[in-house]
Amino acid sequence: MSKIFALSFFCLCSIAAWADTRPDSHAPIGVMGDHTHEKGEWMLSFRTMTMSMEGNRDGTSSLSPEVIVQTQANAFAGMPMQPANLRIVPTKMTMQMQMLGAMYAPTDRITLMAMTSYKNTEMDHVTFMGGIGSTRLGTFTTKTSGLGDTQVSALIKLDTGASSALWHGTLGLSLPTADIESTDEILTPMNMRPTIRLPYPMQLGSGSYDLVTGLTYSDRATKVAWGSQWRSILRLQDNSADYRLGDEHQLSSWLSYRVAPAISLSGRLAYLHRGNIHGRDSLVMGPVQTADPNRHKRQRLDLAIGGNWVLPNASYRLGLEFSVPVWQRLAGPQMETDWGLTLGLQWSPG
Repeated sequence: MSKIFALSFFCLCSIAAWADTRPDSHAPIGVMGDHTHEKGEWMLSFRTMTMSMEGNRDGTSSLSPEVIVQTQANAFAGMPMQPANLRIVPTKMTMQMQMLGAMYAPTDRITLMAMTSYKNTEMDHVTFMGGIGSTRLGTFTTKTSGLGDTQVSALIKLDTGASSALWHGTLGLSLPTADIESTDEILTPMNMRPTIRLPYPMQLGSGSYDLVTGLTYSDRATKVAWGSQWRSILRLQDNSADYRLGDEHQLSSWLSYRVAPAISLSGRLAYLHRGNIHGRDSLVMGPVQTADPNRHKRQRLDLAIGGNWVLPNASYRLGLEFSVPVWQRLAGPQMETDWGLTLGLQWSPG
């Protein structure tokens, strides 16, 4: 499926032309829905994103797997075959996502946007022997891949044109096009290898219809551009497995500088707040932190550096951004984020 996205992207690229050749006329590539278009204009985009997580923490403190299994309670303790403490600990997670997007402006005030994605996720675990102690039994890896959720939204211009500052609001809906019933084989503390429904972070989407809202501001001078964006995802319902993911709120601010007519470099701060899961999938259970709905709340502040480049024929532009957390607080134990990388191309007929 990812090959289909890539092929579509490169085929469409050949017919593209870019009207605005200033590289910082768009926000850093990690910001979604950052600009609008004039009536009749359209744009296609392709992004590939990688996120790496390794190690665990509770609050702001790092925890080793041995500390986790000796101090952290199992949310399912007291149920059949469930030990008192956690016995399986995730150690590393890698998520890769390819995103294909389209924008079209039916009027000067409204730009319509749609985006879908394809995800590949892997999570490494260590399993500890039996119901107590800190003896490692072995390791295993779970994997999922498939279509992600699809977002459709409208970007509505709010500025009057009286100054160079641009404002627009975002109102949209995330559609549950992703699978939330992915399974894989695990290693239990009793040295068995059953195939089970995977915990929430390994599922490909929310399974629910979600409201997408936001507000974006941008402005620019001769060689400098800047902006801010607030964006929220609000879960409207429980999904078919009787739970809903926590709401997400993001606040991002950036500053770009043109180092050459076709190249700009950027710095960005991005704050994320994500709530705990409400409800529970009855098929997700076990002595692992990812199965606990109350161990998913997180706050994180990222620092990102990147650049935009309008390619020599001015037909399309390339964006690159690398981010690392400078602070994170997790309702843990949870896996901590290490870094993220986004690469993308955007194009539109002139």
